[in-house]
Amino acid sequence: MTDTIQTQANETKGILAWIERSGNKLPDPVFIFLWCIGAVMLISVIAVFFGVSALHPTQVDAAGNALVVNAESLLSAANIQRLLVEMPATFTGFHPLGYVLVVMLGAGVAERSGLFAVAMSGAMSKAPQSMLTPAVALIGMLGNLAADAAYVVLIPLAGVVFAAAGRHPIAGIAAAFAGVSGGFSANLIPGQLEPLLFGITEAAAETLDPTWNANMVGNWYFISAMTVVFLPVIWYVTDKIIEPRLAPIGAGEAESSTAGIIKAPNTKLEENEIQGLRKAGLACLGIILLWILFCIAPGTPLIEDSATGVARYNPLLQSLVAGFFILFLSAGWAYGSAAGTIKNHRDVVRMMSEAMADLAYYLVLAFTAAHFVAMFNWSNLGLIFAINGAAFLEGSNLPDSILLAFIILFGATINLFVGSASAKWALLAPVLVPMLMLIGISPEMTTAAYRVGDGSTNIITPLMPYFPLILVFCQRWQKEFGLGSLAATMLPYSMLLLASGIVMTIIWVILGIPLGPNAPVEFVLQ
Repeated sequence: MTDTIQTQANETKGILAWIERSGNKLPDPVFIFLWCIGAVMLISVIAVFFGVSALHPTQVDAAGNALVVNAESLLSAANIQRLLVEMPATFTGFHPLGYVLVVMLGAGVAERSGLFAVAMSGAMSKAPQSMLTPAVALIGMLGNLAADAAYVVLIPLAGVVFAAAGRHPIAGIAAAFAGVSGGFSANLIPGQLEPLLFGITEAAAETLDPTWNANMVGNWYFISAMTVVFLPVIWYVTDKIIEPRLAPIGAGEAESSTAGIIKAPNTKLEENEIQGLRKAGLACLGIILLWILFCIAPGTPLIEDSATGVARYNPLLQSLVAGFFILFLSAGWAYGSAAGTIKNHRDVVRMMSEAMADLAYYLVLAFTAAHFVAMFNWSNLGLIFAINGAAFLEGSNLPDSILLAFIILFGATINLFVGSASAKWALLAPVLVPMLMLIGISPEMTTAAYRVGDGSTNIITPLMPYFPLILVFCQRWQKEFGLGSLAATMLPYSMLLLASGIVMTIIWVILGIPLGPNAPVEFVLQ
């Protein structure tokens, strides 16, 4: 099957073939960061030689004059010593690392106990036929909380459910793929992506404002609105554009729902699974009530009584990483105990260990990303670029909404070649975040704009890790369905999701709607 996919990829012509050929020539993201570190070292030496500098917008020297920020050579004795001596601290101090590891400890139990897969299957089986498309799209976007499980469970299941309803199964696969991957950042509740992205945002923002702390619900309102906006887009594209143009499935062409690479889950839940979902729901409710108690009980551990204004709620916002961990762990354990997938505490420990094993590649990537971000900051190049870039943007007199629209388009283009959301953001955030902070755009708004561009083109690039798997799902129903067919099917989703995301962002900025609790669009540098 892999050879077949590769042959079809080689035969595909046009822009998609060029993207695939160009992207395949890129090194692994780990080595992209290593090459970037080498480039930053060279540029820092050149910048010092030419005396590159900028005036800090807020800090002053002893004489009251604006502090001069000079480029620093990464090959100086002090910085080489810093690199070698502080290497462990640079790695362990990388903000996203701790956030991701903590959340994934709990999410690993929820995934491996079967909670995520059964919850999506149960939700799909309850969808009325008249609302099948929006149900698939919505479950796909909500399924982002389940990460990989959404791809391997929901997408093939959507094809089976559409076929059972007398509709084209590839339309179901396309709608689910658009929801899971095209709406990658859309959701009604924050999830695993928040600590991953906001940890990087925090590191970037601290180059300009060392007191800035990541707000794990800083995009909550925005991603909820994305869900509402994207849902009718996916619904319209599926029913009005994609399904009418799909070739009919031949009488003997479709395979049974249990054949193929991935066995399609049953749409009817067993009694123990239903009992497990009930117990998981009660566990979630209990954790939510516990967090509410922590905010209103005597002593209020998550409310800072000595602070005023929104600062009072900082402990609550900063506790949400731990909250996600406990929520996923409790729900997964409760489900597994009732469903029989968790026999004792040793199973829980095993599932947590397996979740950490799955993050082995991320740890390697985080090591190189941490050093790239740190060394970029040591060189002062990020701050200098941000100050000069902000001056240029201010001189352009472009509205903030239009600037963010360009950032969305830039992120969508980069996403065609580098699929990892965290890898791209680790490369872009050190310049984009402080640069936009200097012109009054908050780190939360910059992160939100990046997320719009990152998700929209996931579904049309052959370099997306799950793209070949989605192709296999389609070929279970239509043997001749090739790489170009899949890309052409998903292109209308990509374009309309990107356009609607840009329009939503522009309106959001113009109206100045908060992106989440204590997360305004504007930023005022103190």
